[in-house]
Amino acid sequence: MGNLMVAVIGTAGYASGLAKKGTSTDITLYNLKKGEDTVTLIEPTRYPERLAPLFYAASEATKAVVVVDELNAALGESLVMLQCCGVDSGYFVLRNYLPKEKIEPIIKGTILEKYEFLSDDINALREKLLTDAAQQKPKPATAGTVPVDHAFNVKGVGVVVLGVVVNGSIAKHDALTVFPGGKKAQVRSIQKHDEDFDSAVEGDRVGLALKNVDVEDVDRGAVLTTDQAIKSSKTFKAKASLVKYWPAPIKADMVLHIGHWMQFLNSKIEAVSDEGDWRKPTLTLTLEKELVYRSGDKAVLMYLEGGKLRVVGTLELA
Repeated sequence: MGNLMVAVIGTAGYASGLAKKGTSTDITLYNLKKGEDTVTLIEPTRYPERLAPLFYAASEATKAVVVVDELNAALGESLVMLQCCGVDSGYFVLRNYLPKEKIEPIIKGTILEKYEFLSDDINALREKLLTDAAQQKPKPATAGTVPVDHAFNVKGVGVVVLGVVVNGSIAKHDALTVFPGGKKAQVRSIQKHDEDFDSAVEGDRVGLALKNVDVEDVDRGAVLTTDQAIKSSKTFKAKASLVKYWPAPIKADMVLHIGHWMQFLNSKIEAVSDEGDWRKPTLTLTLEKELVYRSGDKAVLMYLEGGKLRVVGTLELA
């Protein structure tokens, strides 16, 4: 059984022609299934007026479908976000007679160079995504982590969270640590695409029914894990890498947002230092609340007052 998480960027509602609509908030999820293979499509519903939905969609995805009706600032910002989130596999669907020669110079030298150009054929794209899902290789059963993107109470069931297993595996009856805070939640049941399972592995989109926690403990951004290597902190001194389009150095006292998994946190720059290259600064930051991560992860830096480009770059989390 293969599962694929796909960000659908560009034309609002495009994914509705590909799959069945599911949960919808500031991001909208669509579900596609054939046999044992499943695809979850994520659209950033409230983008471009809000940047967070674009980050959430790109953060959860391992593949992207970029639908291009025209060349504009939102497209450029979306491509920069996909680059910063490391989404290195995907497709461009060009419309309105746009030739690929208009896109190729924009993506030259980025991971998006690997994306394939497709015609605007919904049925062919649907089959291609299902084939991609079927080719996903099974992952080993190790300590697992699930960042939460939605949480709610279900009558007769209790607290239910939705999210993606970002590494390892989760099993029924597992005791999960909730970050931040450190509470313990027990997995009552696991669903994938509305079917019950005893376990889930990396890449699976899951619904977990939980015991011993309230919905307020596991709202969006919370991280559920059995991984002892997971850590959290409100202060960081970390190396940043600014995208080549970012126009100016980062300054002390700026307020940047830090995105990692389903966390989108306010932070203040306390200090900045560099060795002559302002695009590779070391930043000292204080966050509004603890950021949950693994050593070696990368976070996305965003500046909401940045105008046409709000994606600043990436931050190395030690």
